[in-house]
Amino acid sequence: MSKPPVATRQRLSEVRYEIRGELARRARELEAAGHALIKLNIGNPGAFGFRAPEHMQRAIADHIHDTDPYAHQQGLPAARGAVAAHHAARGTPGVSADDVFIGNGVSELIDISLRALLNPGDEVLLPSPDYPLWSASTILNDGRPVYYRCHATDGFLPDPDEIEALVSPRTRAIVLINPNNPTGASYPRALLERIVAIAARHGLLLMADEIYDGITYDEARFEPLAPLAGDGPCLSFGGLSKVHRACGWRIGWAVLSGSADATRDYRHAIDLLGALRLCANVPGQFAVPAALSGLDTIGPLVAPGGRLHEARRVVAEACAASPHLRLQVPDGALYAFPGVVGDAARGFDDHAFALELMEQEHVLVVPGSSFNVPYRNHFRVTLLPEPEQLREVFRRIDRVLDRRAAAARHPAPQTATPASAPV
Repeated sequence: MSKPPVATRQRLSEVRYEIRGELARRARELEAAGHALIKLNIGNPGAFGFRAPEHMQRAIADHIHDTDPYAHQQGLPAARGAVAAHHAARGTPGVSADDVFIGNGVSELIDISLRALLNPGDEVLLPSPDYPLWSASTILNDGRPVYYRCHATDGFLPDPDEIEALVSPRTRAIVLINPNNPTGASYPRALLERIVAIAARHGLLLMADEIYDGITYDEARFEPLAPLAGDGPCLSFGGLSKVHRACGWRIGWAVLSGSADATRDYRHAIDLLGALRLCANVPGQFAVPAALSGLDTIGPLVAPGGRLHEARRVVAEACAASPHLRLQVPDGALYAFPGVVGDAARGFDDHAFALELMEQEHVLVVPGSSFNVPYRNHFRVTLLPEPEQLREVFRRIDRVLDRRAAAARHPAPQTATPASAPV
């Protein structure tokens, strides 16, 4: 007798995460069948030949004998102290090690911080496009994502007036992703100051996802949010995964700043949830002081001539040369978010395009609608491959779009349905 299926949580039907979803599962099937794929769906430096810096590796090796016990739920004192000093140096007011929470990557801390904040039906203002973990964590913690739009025509920067118009009595927080994933937008100081003022007027928590804080290009400059927030409650996220190319170590941090009276209860809530999961990965925490006080290893990669800078240049040139693509050139982070235009965009569906590109050209990208936007003519690629490989990727993308544009210009004639024979 067959058993009934195990029921799953209903709210999971509202969650999308195509970065590791259906397309990625199909990619594994193609690889199992012997096809070599170029996978541009995840910002995973180690998969493209990057290594965590040697001084960070050595810091873990030198302390491996200290890594067996659980750590404090907020993290090792030396790691928290290094993060606090790093934030104090860039202007975060009154920050100490007690304000730092170490997690298993920023992903875990996003979930914990929203779980500590939200009651059923509470709202969080999120950018559209967003990194979909923010939407998923809001939904799975019984909140409601409310999106403020970041249009390509505005450099993917939000309109503060629109943000304020979306504030309701149920709004609890404003989330900023800066530099942005997936668009690469870097938010200027004046814009951030206006958003800080909105949060202050309405008593909202600011949540700043700054995991790409050291990755900006050319004249773009990263502006941390907490110094601008002052005594307003602000939770700033960072970690080792991107700037320090140590994704697999799963070390992120959140720094809670602002008035002690305003943040006291929230601090206790985060601490309780952190204690329930005991602690974050201990070995990787020993690399935090080395990462934040050691040699700058990301600067040469994003400077002109550096590998990431060159990859960004190749993508920008490929999109400029294509009749089918338009790109707001990213100012930061590890991604580009091209839009499909012209004849190729007629009837375009980003998921169908991504599947066709993978099946026919063996390139895996992420459909733009996965990032919670209402349009379906964008896709995201990572800038991590070697520049020459990215040239080849965009040659393949153009081949698919050439076929789509030709089909749109010269649709196949439809076969007439024969009339029914008389009875």
